[in-house]
Amino acid sequence: MKYGFKLVCALGFVAVAGMSTSVADGHFDNAIKARKAVMTLYAWNLGQLGAMAKGEIEYNAEAAEIAAENIRILATMNNGAVWPQGSDSTALPGKTRAKVEAWTTYPESAEISKTLATAAIAMSEAAGTGLEGVRANIGAIGGACKECHTKFRESE
Repeated sequence: MKYGFKLVCALGFVAVAGMSTSVADGHFDNAIKARKAVMTLYAWNLGQLGAMAKGEIEYNAEAAEIAAENIRILATMNNGAVWPQGSDSTALPGKTRAKVEAWTTYPESAEISKTLATAAIAMSEAAGTGLEGVRANIGAIGGACKECHTKFRESE
């Protein structure tokens, strides 16, 4: 839990800094950097759980709990400030891979976000209870990530 608080504070600072700069100068660079940082944190924490689930690293209840809690915090925080309209790959080619459809079909992207949050909450409740808890819940998180990236992210 102490790591979760630090993570929320750091992400809050990044989001506010990104929002104030993007509003102040009309550019979206900091907002894009902040959301890429959020995605990097998702990947790092999910990677830890995935490696445990696959048997690539030994299951560690404390590490699993921390990674799952971090994912829960990321999935449930209000990160709207790092997704300002106009910060998509059509408006800013080469700066982001976020498709404009993330905004133009907004209710759909919000539903995927809710699915991820629900899966993250379930994982945070199960991750520290044993390897089977991680294995039982990782697919739902990965599925939500994949659905959003498939629909709303340009390929490399």
